[in-house]
Amino acid sequence: MLSKIEPMKKVAKMLRNHRELLLNWFHAKGAISFGVVEGLNKKVKVTTRKAYGYRSYKAIRLALYRNLGALPEPEHAHRFC
Repeated sequence: MLSKIEPMKKVAKMLRNHRELLLNWFHAKGAISFGVVEGLNKKVKVTTRKAYGYRSYKAIRLALYRNLGALPEPEHAHRFC
């Protein structure tokens, strides 16, 4: 923060704001596979992109439950069987 370069101050502020999350990464020491998280995020993005025309958040949420598979479906979800 003592730097006179404004972008360096911005980076220092960002690191301070995310300090706990950064330290958690070092404490995990590779125990967490980020591939699974990235795959899940990709599925969520694809599903929300397909659900672009839905008119309510409830419909998007149901599409996410259906496409992500192992997540529990809410009781009010419509079943097609």
